[in-house]
Amino acid sequence: MSAPDFIPAEVRARLAGMRLFSRRAVQGHGFGLHGSRSLGSGMEFAQYRGYEPGDEPRAIDWKLFARSDRFYVREAERESPLTLWLLIDASASMAQFDHPRPNYSRLDAARSLAACAIELALRQGDRFGVIAVAGGEVTAVEAGSGPRQRDRCLLALAGLRAGGSWAEAPLAAAIWRRIPAHALVLMLGDGFDEIAIELSERLAAANREVIDIRILTTEERDFPFRGGIRFRDPETGADLLSDGEAVRADFLRAFGAARSAYSARLAAAGILTTEHVLDEPVDAPLRRLFGESGRSGRR
Repeated sequence: MSAPDFIPAEVRARLAGMRLFSRRAVQGHGFGLHGSRSLGSGMEFAQYRGYEPGDEPRAIDWKLFARSDRFYVREAERESPLTLWLLIDASASMAQFDHPRPNYSRLDAARSLAACAIELALRQGDRFGVIAVAGGEVTAVEAGSGPRQRDRCLLALAGLRAGGSWAEAPLAAAIWRRIPAHALVLMLGDGFDEIAIELSERLAAANREVIDIRILTTEERDFPFRGGIRFRDPETGADLLSDGEAVRADFLRAFGAARSAYSARLAAAGILTTEHVLDEPVDAPLRRLFGESGRSGRR
């Protein structure tokens, strides 16, 4: 079975000008580009650090454990590829679309964004994997590299169907343990799930590089509704009847404040974030993050 292609031809051409990279805090003075040398298991010893979930037991210095009764991992400088994890929200709210374009949902945009990031990782020889959450269940493709790995990931993306709510806390903890230290985590979702936000904060605090792309509909951005309209929560089924023109100003004010608070919260956790609206080119947020302007520093 051939893998689907979620990347429009004009977008694929623009990917040539992008490069995935990781930003890390450098002595508390912002973010800088990672070169090819990184910390991991290798021959040239660099430092010790505390053990974190996801580290291989063989990396533990057992002699140091015997002296200190604490787990430490030996790190050495080595040449290593980036490991990219795509963490995708596929809960019911991701099925939302704009009424003028009912065949293109948030989840469709997430698929295309993930496919673009996978293509970048493939071109660089990096490792990549996918974790998607829908209806309290997880679909995962373990990290790997090469064209076959890309096809496995794309087939998993094609099989996603938006439904249910996001994962409960125990499942979120299992996702956290699955993603090893020093990975680059690209989160794709609508930002409405508190447990997903808490997971991103926890990943960032545990030495994972987290980048968040929040996917919005144009109707959320513009609120173009007129007259009586019924709004329905896709995850709870609750309905709200309202007059579009009467509530437009209040909605835009409240939603704008919520977006600002969301971005500020992630920034406080050291998480880089940007938004993608469904009428934008699908590569627009990736160009902001990984294009020439994105390489110059944190946005």
